[in-house]
Amino acid sequence: MKKIHPQPMAVRLLIPCLALILALGGCSSKKSDQKQALKVNNVDELEGKAIGVQLGTTGDSYASDYEGDDAGTVIDRFNKGNDAVQALKQDKLDAVIIDEEPAKAYIKANPELVILDEEFANEDYAICVSKNQPELKEKINEALATLSSNGTLEQIQKNYTGTDQEKGTYPYLKKEGKRPNGKLVIATNAAFKPYEYYENGVMTGFDIDLLQAICDELGMEPEMEDMEFDSIISAVQSGKADVGASGMTITEERLKNIDFTDSYINARQVIIVKDPNVKVDQLSFTEKFKQNFMEEGRWKYLAKGLRNTIVITVFAAIIGIILGFVIAIIRSWHDKHGGLIIPNIICQAYLTVVRGTPTMVQLLIIYYVIFASVDVNKIVAAVIAFGLNSAAYVAEIVRSGILSIDNGQFEAGRSLGLNFTQTMRFIVLPQAFKNVLPALANEFIVLIKETSISGYIGLADLTKGGDIIRSITYEALLPLLAVACVYLAIVMALSAGVHKLERRLANNGK
Repeated sequence: MKKIHPQPMAVRLLIPCLALILALGGCSSKKSDQKQALKVNNVDELEGKAIGVQLGTTGDSYASDYEGDDAGTVIDRFNKGNDAVQALKQDKLDAVIIDEEPAKAYIKANPELVILDEEFANEDYAICVSKNQPELKEKINEALATLSSNGTLEQIQKNYTGTDQEKGTYPYLKKEGKRPNGKLVIATNAAFKPYEYYENGVMTGFDIDLLQAICDELGMEPEMEDMEFDSIISAVQSGKADVGASGMTITEERLKNIDFTDSYINARQVIIVKDPNVKVDQLSFTEKFKQNFMEEGRWKYLAKGLRNTIVITVFAAIIGIILGFVIAIIRSWHDKHGGLIIPNIICQAYLTVVRGTPTMVQLLIIYYVIFASVDVNKIVAAVIAFGLNSAAYVAEIVRSGILSIDNGQFEAGRSLGLNFTQTMRFIVLPQAFKNVLPALANEFIVLIKETSISGYIGLADLTKGGDIIRSITYEALLPLLAVACVYLAIVMALSAGVHKLERRLANNGK
């Protein structure tokens, strides 16, 4: 008689699962034959839906009226409109509220998305200026009036938001000549096509050309600062930028904190939804790779960002080590001998504040508040911010290593005629460093990843490079995967180096 072997449990579970998947696939194919309705067809149907908006925009302000209603409307806020659109494509949202022209760019790249005919709101764009610079506002208004009267503003508008026949046929040409009135620093968010976006590695768009024309009238040189949209007003208020322009609408709430020039264009807020009946042909991996990295040399955004990330990390680590060791020695001396009371109190306060607040908040405070009146390089500001943050954690790591050394080591050093500094330098710290090396390596790994928030002050780090590519291609997977792989490679290299150093120290200790 033939022996029957019982099926393994995994196989017995797999068979019904496969049958269920096939059954569901059959159901879905049947459903696909029927035309499905849009989840949202007009403004009245927004109640009770999941709505995506870009943080800090007027779409965010308008949509907030729905938040907390009885219908259970949910408002999801994203730092970039592109992120909201990606969530809509993945059915995480029912609709996205955004400006009409960027919406057109989104649906052109994503044919499964549609714009509803009914507008959500109507608004006017203007350039934001600090309330402390009324003269600059007046000059820009005069320049806008001149550009409007001589037809330049109309031509710029046609070049970017006109008909298909008009688009690209009216490029603005920068005027040659001296710039006797210095530079005009402009805060913007270059992920807002056609107003601000990157093309062939250069920032371009409606607002960029308009501001170049304004600077030509004012005898100034424009200097563009690409940052998160919700950081633009803060940059202008703090004096880090002279003006802000990124399709910004004049609202009563914004006027409490910032001033605006005259309006230069009228715009609409529209609703984007996903059409479940549209089937999109997916690009191959090779085609996506070429689109994201090879076309227009887009890999250079990652290369430039990687360079800045490494520079920030290295110098921030140096600050963290030096300051961290100083704090650790002060606190260890106080713990063992009770002296240095005032320095110890200062160190404790520093550690409490730095370890008790988010790194991003510290970065924004240092750049927009502490250095508000100082024209400091962004990389320098980031190095200081991340260095001071890292020092707090290094200090506690090193202090724990010092306290782990037996008191007999201190006494042996003193019996040999060494003072406290010499004892710490030649006996205690080498042993403490060996004990805390794994923890220090982990802190530096965290530091590398924390630099990914540098984009909030307009710094082009590695993560920002990936964001720029996403804003151009509207593809999320490959840019994010590339950024993640680069970070992973750096961390693995650092871990390998630390492991090698640990083995060398272990051999020296034998």
